[in-house]
Formats: sequence, structure tokens, C-alpha cells
Amino acid sequence: MNKINNHLSYKMEGDKSTDNSDDYYKNVKLVGFVKTDSETLSGYKNDGFQWSSADNLSSYPSSYDRENDIISSSKVLGGDTTVPVYPDSVNRCCTRKVLYKRLPILQWLPKYTVGEHGISDLVAGVTVGLTVIPQAIAFANVAGLPPQIGLYSSFMACFVYTIFGSCKDPALGPTAIMAIMTRENIHDMGPEFAILLCFITGIVQLIMGFAQLGFLIDFISGPVSAGFTSAAAIVIATSQLKDLLGINIKANSFIGFWDQLAMHIREISVGDGTLGITCMIVLLLLRKMKDIQIGPLDAKDKTTGQRMVSSIIWLISTARNIIVVVFCAALGYMYKEHGNLPFKLSSHVESGLPSFRPPPFESRVGNETYNFVEMASKLGSGILVVPLLSILENISLAKFFSDGKTVDATQEMLALGACNLISSFVGSMPISGALSRGAVNNASGVKTTFGGVYTGIIVIIALQFFTPYLVYIPKAALAAVIIAAVVFMVELQVVKPMWRTKKIDLIPAFATFLCSLLIRLEVGIVVGIAINVIILLYTLARPSIHVEKQKVSKLSKHDTLIMSLYLHSRLTCLNVLYYNRY
Repeated sequence: MNKINNHLSYKMEGDKSTDNSDDYYKNVKLVGFVKTDSETLSGYKNDGFQWSSADNLSSYPSSYDRENDIISSSKVLGGDTTVPVYPDSVNRCCTRKVLYKRLPILQWLPKYTVGEHGISDLVAGVTVGLTVIPQAIAFANVAGLPPQIGLYSSFMACFVYTIFGSCKDPALGPTAIMAIMTRENIHDMGPEFAILLCFITGIVQLIMGFAQLGFLIDFISGPVSAGFTSAAAIVIATSQLKDLLGINIKANSFIGFWDQLAMHIREISVGDGTLGITCMIVLLLLRKMKDIQIGPLDAKDKTTGQRMVSSIIWLISTARNIIVVVFCAALGYMYKEHGNLPFKLSSHVESGLPSFRPPPFESRVGNETYNFVEMASKLGSGILVVPLLSILENISLAKFFSDGKTVDATQEMLALGACNLISSFVGSMPISGALSRGAVNNASGVKTTFGGVYTGIIVIIALQFFTPYLVYIPKAALAAVIIAAVVFMVELQVVKPMWRTKKIDLIPAFATFLCSLLIRLEVGIVVGIAINVIILLYTLARPSIHVEKQKVSKLSKHDTLIMSLYLHSRLTCLNVLYYNRY
């Protein structure tokens, strides 16, 4: 057999590594080999090495027919030049690379040092811990659950995410969106239904992670996400107005609440209203305080005193929630001891850590007992919508602080699923990464996910020793904490860019916003996704085609018509060359 020199090229599917020091791929699979003379075919990679019939191809997959597949260059562009590869799935899943990818702690733990990482993680973890305690109690109130459920939801996920999390900034725990979604899906049936929803959320997220269904997040576009988040923020803020003003209102809808508020407007408590509005103003001022510039803009030019003052101002601004809540709790204690309480206090918080036990698969509400199937049926669409929104919230947060690095959506699904699943064993409601606490984590200079360990320890200490004092926190103060946090979730700033760049995006954005606000949140997200898919299918069916005539050369009698196809406002890689003689 004559020796034929051919180039061996291969094709891989997946995302290119962002590390310029290597040439590895992420989330890839080897599609096959193709033999070429000198240049690589489109979509195939050629490392410049050659092979011949005398080469040893034992390092390549066994399905590669070493002798019969050596062909002449005349057949190299034929459809049969690609040799499929059938790698051993078991061996592929048990490699060290996959292990490091699925357990990210193995990557950074051997390089972990106290000086470079430990101090920063300690500062960030403690700061987030002081932030999450008042938020957790307030979010439990949003979800219509006892306050201790919020604290139970705030520590276990911190430890689990330290092992499985691929991004350092997300601080997992109860969030505003998860709280309002929990309230709308448990239908005031009690904490057992919220804990079961957390368990099912974890199971669904793990299934999605193992099935690599990260692409489903792509169907929730930016406009849909902005409309949903804005509506959720308004619904959450509206639900807290009753505690902020000290009135008793029970309404299941946005319009119903305002109707009830108009009927009970004369029942507003002066004490609650004054305290709540004052707390909200103070929180907003403290939030703005971190923007105060002390000394030169460049940190290198600042004196030691200026840097110290800047750090103190930043710490006060960051810990504003705990400062306001502690001050108001002291105020509540003083008024209660003197027997002249002008505002309402929080409910009793059970002391001590929760027991580690399976989530309730049976619940008794009133005189009726529900089994697992009946409980899941009561949760309805929440068993799918809540996991999806939890993933969307966490991945959006991870991408926001990724600094352009690739976020492994599959790994985040697995990590979030494990966090929800294990947290349900300690009585947690559904959780996700909170943008506000993620911003605190990032601003605190967190280096690794180990910062979550310190956050979890802070919450455990609060549960073990400080729960008897949480009863003195005024409800109006907690309502102010929530309203001051969610008011910045209303994304009005995205309307102008959408109007100037792509007006059609306003349709799913406003449809999602109005349906979420006036009907239900999960209905809004479904309507937004449906409209987004319809618009996408329409643009695929009616693409914009740009035709341009160019001369190939001055001596040629042929012109070139370059047809560029535009799909969904993006120029695709489809350029059709058509020659026509005039």
C-alpha cells in the first residue's frame, strides 16, 4: 500500500475555554475525524500534524478503521470522509477533569491561603451574614411563613454551595422573588407545603442539571426577565405596605390590595407609619452614603486616614439593614418594658437549630390530611416555575459578577439543586442567589465560595443565642427593609434602550409586566416566554434579506450578488454568492 500523506483534523462541539494559556474546550464532545490534504474543513480543527498508513493510530478511538479509512485526496471532500467517534461514556464521566468541574472546591482549596483568600472571605462572609439575618426574617413574612423559616433557609445552602458552587459571588438563601413565588403557590397552607416545595425544587433542578437543560434559560429573554422582575418588585412592595402602615388587610391580588387599602385608609397606625417611613428614608440615605467620595479618586493617592474613613462609611452603608433593625429592636424593647407600645412587634421566633429530618410528605391543615400527591397537586405549576425562576435568578447573578468569564449553567443547576434539596431537610423554603447580597459579597472582596461558610456560622449563632430578642423587632422596620431593597428591582432604565434599538422587545416586556402584576406572577412569565417564542418564529419565517451587487474584478464579465440574511436582528453566517451574466 502506497504511503499517502494526509492531514488529520477533528471536530469538537462545546464552548472554547476563556483561558488563553491552553487550548482546551469546556462542555465538549468529540464528533469525529476528517482527512484533508492541507487545510482544515469548515468547523474542523487541524493541529498541523499528519498521518499515513504507517502511523500508529492506537491513541484514537477504537471505532476508527485504521487501514480502510485512508483515502486519496480526490475523495477528501466527499460526504463519507467524517469518521464518527463513540467514546465510552462511563470513562468520560469519571475523568479527573470532570471531577474537578463537578466539585469546584477541589480546584481552589489546594491553593487556598489565609493571607490571600482567608481574610477577604472572612470579611465578606461576616458582612453578608449580618445582611441576611434581617432580610431572612422579612422574606419569611413576605412568604407568609413563621420568621424562623427564613433563618432556617439561610445557613445550610451556604455550606453546600461552598462545595458545588462554581461562582464566588452568589450568596444563597431566601430572596424576594422566591418568597413571593412561595406565597403564591402554597396558598396559605402552612410551612410544610413551603418545605416540600423547596424539596421538589431541588429535585427538578438536579434533573435539569443532569439532563443539561441550561438552554431553557435562553427562552427567558432579557425583556421578559425585566418585565417579570419589575412586576414582582411592585407586588412585593405592595404586600409590605400593610405592615409599614400598621393596618390589617388580606388580599390575594394587586388590585384587591389597593381596593382594601382604600377601604381601610382611616385605620392607618400613626406609630407604625411614622416608624416605617422613617426607617425607609434612613435605609435609602445609608445606601446612598457609600457613594460619598473621601479624598482623591485614586485609592493609591489617599492617605491612611482617608482610606480608614472610606472603609468605615462603606461598612455602615453595607450593614444598614442590621443597624436599622437592631436600633428599632432596642426601641421596641424599651417601649414594651414601659407598657406603652406605639407599633406592632414581630411574631415569636423559635429558639435553637432545626432538626435534620426529611421534608414532610404528609400534612394536616385544619381537619383535612394531605398526602404527597395531594400536596404536590396543591402546589400546581409552582413545582416547575419556582425551580426555573430560581435558576434564572442565580445564573443572572453569576453572569453579572463574572467579569466576562463563562458561567457553567449546568454546574450552577446542580449546585442550586443540591442546595435546595439538602436545605429542605432543615425546614427551608425555596432559595436562590440574592442580587443585593451578591453585590455585598462582591464589594466585600470575596475570593472563593468559602465566604459562605462564615455566613452560615453567623446565622447559626443568631439562631442559637439571639432568637429571644428577635421578637422586639417592629414589623414596620422589617417592611421598610424589604421595600427599600426591592424598589431598585424595578427596571425602568431598560425601556429607553429597547425603544431605541429594538422596539419589538417592548411587547414581551410589557405583556409579562402587566400579566404578572394583574393576574399572577407565573402566568406573566409563561405569557412572556410564549410571546418571545412567537416573535422568534416570526423572524425566522420572515427574515430580512439585504442584496448587494459587486464586481468580481474589472476584467470579469460577471457580477456578484451578495445576499445577507438577517435573523432576529442578528446577522447570521449565511452569505449566498450568486453569479449572473449580463
